[in-house]
Amino acid sequence: MIDLKGKNALITGSSRGVGQQVAQGLANLGCNIIVHGRTRESCTKTLDMLEKFEVNTYCVFGELSDESQMDHLINQVKDLKISVDILYNNAAIMSPYRPDFWSHSYEDWMSSFKVNVYAMYKLSAAFIPAMIENGFGRVVNLTSGIRHEPELAPYAASKWAVNKLTDDIAIKLEKTNVRINMLDPGWLRTDLGGSSADHAVEEVLPGALAPALIENDGPNGHLFSAIVHNLNTDDFKN
Repeated sequence: MIDLKGKNALITGSSRGVGQQVAQGLANLGCNIIVHGRTRESCTKTLDMLEKFEVNTYCVFGELSDESQMDHLINQVKDLKISVDILYNNAAIMSPYRPDFWSHSYEDWMSSFKVNVYAMYKLSAAFIPAMIENGFGRVVNLTSGIRHEPELAPYAASKWAVNKLTDDIAIKLEKTNVRINMLDPGWLRTDLGGSSADHAVEEVLPGALAPALIENDGPNGHLFSAIVHNLNTDDFKN
């Protein structure tokens, strides 16, 4: 397990939910945290939660479904003049649940892929080359174990696309010290997961940190399960 103290982590969608938990978990390990939300104001709660940790914190903002806002978000991060050592592509949206699964709209499909896939790709393109040059990087793409639910087809298909793209990028990183992997956080009680989910959002830790803690020659293009890691390892306990 590597030492992340002093590394800088950008976590999309860290104003709440899983991203907020990951931000706290990484800060507890000494990472400086770049909090992302749709607006500057939405970052406030997470920034307040991070005050107890002796790390540097930053706020960047932007709507991931809008390319001009994505460009502005990337520029905000680059204007911080710090390296992005860890990138958690956590932010995602879920398409409406449609009992008539043939009725998913064009907007259902496009919005799901813009936020869940294209934003992940664009942020990876913005920061992975510098990770390679700097000799260190961890990229974690949030996926889902959803299956057999065509009522949520745009969301489910977008997460399969995340898996495929992660696998393809991983091949290009084999001879570098940058690792890109997927994380299934499990079915959690969040705004996206709903109130009937199996696990509280806090249960995503410490397992969600596993793909950030691997060695430079560690898994690449691998699927990590946050809940399984919580159940089966003691490596991340304080």
